[in-house]
Amino acid sequence: MISAASDISSPVGVIAGGGAMPFAVAESLSQRGIAPVLFALRGACDPVRVGRFRHHWISVGQLGRATKLFRSEGCRDLIFIGTLLRPALSEIRLDWGTIRVLGRVWAAFRGGDDHLLSGIGRILEQDGFRMVGIRDVAPDILMPEGNIARAMPDPAAVADIAKGRQVLGALGPFDIGQAVVVIDGHVVAVEDIEGTDGLLARVARLREAGRIRAKSGRGVLVKAPKSGQDLRFDLPAVGAKTIEGAARAGLAGIAVIAGHTIAAEAQAMIEAADSAGLFIQGLPA
Repeated sequence: MISAASDISSPVGVIAGGGAMPFAVAESLSQRGIAPVLFALRGACDPVRVGRFRHHWISVGQLGRATKLFRSEGCRDLIFIGTLLRPALSEIRLDWGTIRVLGRVWAAFRGGDDHLLSGIGRILEQDGFRMVGIRDVAPDILMPEGNIARAMPDPAAVADIAKGRQVLGALGPFDIGQAVVVIDGHVVAVEDIEGTDGLLARVARLREAGRIRAKSGRGVLVKAPKSGQDLRFDLPAVGAKTIEGAARAGLAGIAVIAGHTIAAEAQAMIEAADSAGLFIQGLPA
């Protein structure tokens, strides 16, 4: 992917799902003098926080309405950001703009999340829009390389990180998850449809049930983009909630790929890690 960062046009359309990330992107754009317009996805985007920005509400399946709004606002550049529960096709209320390209929408749904987002992105690009990524519009919210909390990984954690990267590299082509927990060389859990928060909650339950015998303070959550992933869509993300989940799971820290992972509300994340004694490491890509 060729970076579009040098030629981003204002305003930028932010197709906003759930969580803090859409607002972090919007604030980053505003600070750089680029106007954000949020296209808030019903049932996902925070209705209170979105009120701080110029915005419109759209529903999944309303490609026709969405493209008209993009054009009316003058948004050539668009970014998908935020969490979204993957809907079933039967749950989507289609408008005529979506029906017109239904075959391509159906093809996009027949795969994992990265396949879905990149497929919808291609449909929008064929309509004259340009899909951009976090590196283009808000590089300041990406994870830097190195350790950003006070704690440091010990040799056991370093070995767990290396194994976690190997596992994610092997799983990437199957488009099933972006995170794994490794404890003392053992792969104890892999991210699935429940996401990273669910993954960490599962590890905590396994510890409570005695299925994980390693003492608390060992093991690492490792997150990385899937191999071959279009880096404009669905980058891994971490935040204070991730750190809280890792602490409850009894881990030593988290490790993510620098430059390819969103660090939402980074200061709160660092404070949570320092309070819990966990490390946060940005790994070289």
